[in-house]
Amino acid sequence: MRETNRLSHSEGIEHWLRLIRTEGVGPVLFRRLLEHFGSFDRIFGASAADLCHVEGIGHRTAERIARTRLQFDAEREIGLAEEHGVCILHWEDPSYPPALKAIDDPPPVLYVKGTLQRSDSLALAVVGSRHCTHYGVEQAERFSHLLASAGLTIVSGLARGIDSAAHRGALSARGRTIAVQGCGLAHCFPAENRKLFEMISEQGAVLSELPMGYEPLSENFPGRNRIIAGLSMGVLVVEAAPRSGALITAKAALAYNREVMAVPGRIDSPTSKGTHELLKQGARLADSVEEIMDALGVVGKSLRGHVSDHARRCAEQMEMPLFDMSEMNLSDCEQSILRVLGKEPSHIEQIIAAADLPAAQIHSAVITLQLKGLVKQLPGSVFVRKGI
Repeated sequence: MRETNRLSHSEGIEHWLRLIRTEGVGPVLFRRLLEHFGSFDRIFGASAADLCHVEGIGHRTAERIARTRLQFDAEREIGLAEEHGVCILHWEDPSYPPALKAIDDPPPVLYVKGTLQRSDSLALAVVGSRHCTHYGVEQAERFSHLLASAGLTIVSGLARGIDSAAHRGALSARGRTIAVQGCGLAHCFPAENRKLFEMISEQGAVLSELPMGYEPLSENFPGRNRIIAGLSMGVLVVEAAPRSGALITAKAALAYNREVMAVPGRIDSPTSKGTHELLKQGARLADSVEEIMDALGVVGKSLRGHVSDHARRCAEQMEMPLFDMSEMNLSDCEQSILRVLGKEPSHIEQIIAAADLPAAQIHSAVITLQLKGLVKQLPGSVFVRKGI
């Protein structure tokens, strides 16, 4: 698998785009059409009667395909992708993730902002609730940081809550992370994650199977969740309500014969009900990074020594931050804020006064420190420094 460079589209991507954007054609039917006809020229030239010979295509669907198969403006889509620094891959491209290609319904077309590397085959999904607890955020960041430091790529969905914490944890370890969006890459959803979106694209990749301008609609997210599961060797659910996207991801992982793990939580917390249900159904209880490594078999065994040493160093020095700040290239302003902040919460006005720096500069630096996982915001513009 070669590394994917920005703006390096797959050969012949125009044909793939036109077919997958044809009405009535999804990933499964796309594969059947290509297998039946053998080439795009034959698909685009087939009559409605010919299309009816493909499994799953009736007369009405055949008419829709014949009517709309050449309507999508592939050249305009490619131009829009290039404006946003996105490349478009199809599943025959060597850069297409092998694990994703192996599932029953892989996206025929994958939009990529950032890079894909061979090492991304060693990936673990870390997912959970948008409405999470402080405990959930800490566990997602901690596990993701330690696992990324061992060489695993952390995959998640860029959503608020647990997903964002997972990405931040991986970034803070200078590890690889991949975000899968439920909208086109001309958008960032949620909008407040724009800076995180850019950081991920620099240190990993943001992916989507949807057209560049596609809006973040609720019906997109089950498909997004299957991609998260398909990219990963296993799925770690940190917190989840009984009906949530994280559980859809876990269900997809089981269907793809991936490992499913869950972090136990408080028995009286609504966000623990979904994870505890997974545990009752046979998911592996993940209460340590060693447990996760054991679940990953041979791969986990080869990485376990590294991650265990890192976790032990953190545990032995309780006042030491989870993240090695010496490697995070903190600005002078960021360092000043961290010196001001302690374990007791401080209002933003207190930080501005103590740091003796312009308010706009403080506000910007505080946001960056949150993205790096070093500072947490509490209600009322109050902030606290984070440790282990």
